[in-house]
Amino acid sequence: MTTICLIEDEERVAAFIKKGLQEQGYSVATARNSAEGEILLKSRRFDLLILDVMIPGMNGIEFCRKIRLEDTLMPVLMLTALGTTADKVNGLKAGADDYLVKPFHFDELLARIDALLRRSYAGNNEIQFLQFYDLKLDLWAKTAFREDKPISLTAREYELLELFLKNPNKLLSRQYIAEKVWGINFDTGTNVIDVYVNYLRNKVDKNFSGRLIHTIIGMGYILKAHED
Repeated sequence: MTTICLIEDEERVAAFIKKGLQEQGYSVATARNSAEGEILLKSRRFDLLILDVMIPGMNGIEFCRKIRLEDTLMPVLMLTALGTTADKVNGLKAGADDYLVKPFHFDELLARIDALLRRSYAGNNEIQFLQFYDLKLDLWAKTAFREDKPISLTAREYELLELFLKNPNKLLSRQYIAEKVWGINFDTGTNVIDVYVNYLRNKVDKNFSGRLIHTIIGMGYILKAHED
């Protein structure tokens, strides 16, 4: 199911958008300000971000600029009542992919979401390299490197590493990993996820300058900057 993060401080607007998108089959999670939005985006992977410009805390322009430092792939659609050319340019320069001015027709919102998702999926298929710090994956050659040293991976380890690299700085639950890599529902009675993450960690972290794959006890795993 396509997942959408909606950051909008106007409760009625947020409820209207969420209800309409859910009726179209999207999974929608909402936040009311930049602080909540940042926590939400780090908690799971989203296929699209809908971001209002005038949100409490860090405004949407600054927020977009910040998340673009960590996630260059997720499409961002900005919503705002500010509709001048300069406002649109500022939003696009901050890293937004599209800009929709309030008030808008819901059908137009759906059309723009559909276009952004199509573009995102097509673009992801054309990407050759995924990289996080000194860890790099060549999607065309199916090879991995860290500190420019080749890493030998099994097919399953490669899929697992690809999942982490497509979701940097995001907590991935065991259930999510099982669904994306194994295509199965997670069985709490098995430790296969933990075993394979450990296999992968021994190859991409051991004997290198710092750990990148971290365990969040009771929750899952996250690819983030090393802390040791």
